[in-house]
Amino acid sequence: MAKNVQSDPAGPAPRAEAGRSLWADARRRLTRDRFAMICLGVIVLYVAIAAAAGVYELIAEGRDDLPAFAETDDYQRSNQPPALNTWDWKRWGGTDWEGKSVLWKTLLGAKVSLTVGFMANVIAVPLGLILGAIAGYYGGKADAVIVWLFSTLMSIPGIVLLIAIKFAFDGVVVAGVDLSGIHGVYVALGVLSWIGTCRLVRAETMKIRELDYVLAARAIGTPGPVILFRHVLPNVMHLAIINFSLGFIGAIKAEVILSYLGLGVGVGTPSWGNMITAAQLDLFIGRWWELTAAVVAMFFLVLALNVFGDRLRDAFDPRLRTA
Repeated sequence: MAKNVQSDPAGPAPRAEAGRSLWADARRRLTRDRFAMICLGVIVLYVAIAAAAGVYELIAEGRDDLPAFAETDDYQRSNQPPALNTWDWKRWGGTDWEGKSVLWKTLLGAKVSLTVGFMANVIAVPLGLILGAIAGYYGGKADAVIVWLFSTLMSIPGIVLLIAIKFAFDGVVVAGVDLSGIHGVYVALGVLSWIGTCRLVRAETMKIRELDYVLAARAIGTPGPVILFRHVLPNVMHLAIINFSLGFIGAIKAEVILSYLGLGVGVGTPSWGNMITAAQLDLFIGRWWELTAAVVAMFFLVLALNVFGDRLRDAFDPRLRTA
């Protein structure tokens, strides 16, 4: 005979919701933030434009039927204002004194700025991450040396030190790479941009090294470098990601300033700094379009990076995980 099975009137017990990791919680909050997603879309658009411009220039170098930007001189159309009533998109932003398209030059300038921001942070963020973790975990003489180093660098005005390093790279070639050009800008910005990451990681590491799981690892004889790379660095990696996004802003601004001073990318290379330099006297005679294009392009990119970096920092803040 079958047994009568009484069902629970309250229904099955609710399953406990699985806990979210810091990374999953940050991703959830970012995707729910509409303004952060809009800014991310703007950044992705700039990256797509920069990638497309770079690919076009590479293809144009090997073909005669596609003109590269340097080959688009048309002095009969020099200094023409923007013309939106034409199918020729290159004339929508006007032309410069050589007759080259200002809109095309602005799009190519995005490639230079984003490349500088990326390469500078590829150098700066890992350097600051490792030095900050070493200083915070080991303390003592290692901490004293690293703190002295970034304190000394911070006491010198950044733009002055940046110009000095850039001048020191003049004529220097390392492994076939000429540091007097754009590659020197990468290295100079990377050498000077690690300090913020280092200070944050050092402070966070000083707290992590006193936590129970780190003390337990020490108690069973785990070597210090293993603890550092297995237990400490993964728990400060979110700081590196945040500083990588925020570091773009300083690198882009610095590249524009160096190019404006004639110390950045080479003359004739389309960049926002070179555009501002070439158009600095044009406003007096009513030629506003080249300067406006460079400033507006930089404004929207820096604004999107600023807002997204702030939202990213909030998303990774453990104190806001219940928000």
